[in-house]
Amino acid sequence: MSPQDYVDFGARYMAAVQAGDMDAVRACYAPDAKLWHNTDGIEQTVEENMKLLGWMVRRMPDRLYRILRREALPDGFVQQHVLEASLPDGASWSMDACAVVRVKDGVITRLDEYVDSAQFKTLLDAHRRP
Repeated sequence: MSPQDYVDFGARYMAAVQAGDMDAVRACYAPDAKLWHNTDGIEQTVEENMKLLGWMVRRMPDRLYRILRREALPDGFVQQHVLEASLPDGASWSMDACAVVRVKDGVITRLDEYVDSAQFKTLLDAHRRP
């Protein structure tokens, strides 16, 4: 893939995530892809990641991924974005994030996502309140 192909793939992947199109998101992953988040240090499987994304789609229907930067790497792309949404009480919420994504044969083989842990905790706490 060319550098532009990686950037274009990143745009298609994020469009699927933004739309909540779980079939299109799944199609972007290699079956054995690993997805890691700095908040827990655990490598997720595709199935585990799909459950997390499904939760986000259900709980944050107004979510918006504001892409600040996306650049090609020799084997994928790096992206900086802000996830914005409303909390259950109507308050605005946002979380800064950066993802380093490896792509091989047109699918994601590894995604390492770094998010602000304090902003992530705020989101989880808000959704745990009765």
